[in-house]
Amino acid sequence: MELLDTAHVIIARKKHKKIKSNGIRDMGCVREKGKFAKEMFMKRKIIVILLLVFVILINGNAQRDSIDIPLYEGRSLVIGVIGETPRVREKEHVGFREVTFQQLEDLDLSAELDAVFITKEHLVEASEPKYTEVYNRAEVPFFYIESKKSHVPFTIEELSYDEVPDLSTDMYATGYYGKGDQYWGYGLYNDVMNETNIKAVYSHIFATIESLHNDGGT
Repeated sequence: MELLDTAHVIIARKKHKKIKSNGIRDMGCVREKGKFAKEMFMKRKIIVILLLVFVILINGNAQRDSIDIPLYEGRSLVIGVIGETPRVREKEHVGFREVTFQQLEDLDLSAELDAVFITKEHLVEASEPKYTEVYNRAEVPFFYIESKKSHVPFTIEELSYDEVPDLSTDMYATGYYGKGDQYWGYGLYNDVMNETNIKAVYSHIFATIESLHNDGGT
């Protein structure tokens, strides 16, 4: 009987040790899972922070590359366009009318228009000698969009667009008013071409056109 009791005690102790051992392993697993979850949380937190920093930097660079100037809110303007009508912010104050080179020679421009825009794809044709007199004598200003050669190939009869070297590579547009022998250059903010900066250039151009009216020029 004593031997049997002793055997039972030994078996009970082994079971107790096994149960205790299993409990230690379970606690270890819980600790490992907790540690893993904590590490994953920290990694996600770091990723979120990095994404926020990236977005802030991108927005900061975008703001440095653009300028938001006040809208033109002067007198209403009607502008003739040879080429594609520009996208502007001042739709309530500025209207555009499509015109052709033939009409430039036939129309009394000052009676119908406040200015004329000629876009990039028509600059070569605009520099033909037969139009030089139109630009020099017209009572409205002309604006040559994306001309890198200032007003020179349009106002000097002997020079074509291709013959004139780039004179104003930092300008997005050049304006010329022959009657007053005036010209203007309009650059993009920080030399960055984007929609905001282009629209800002047009706002400056509208202000120039209005100033000519105020000075009695047109």
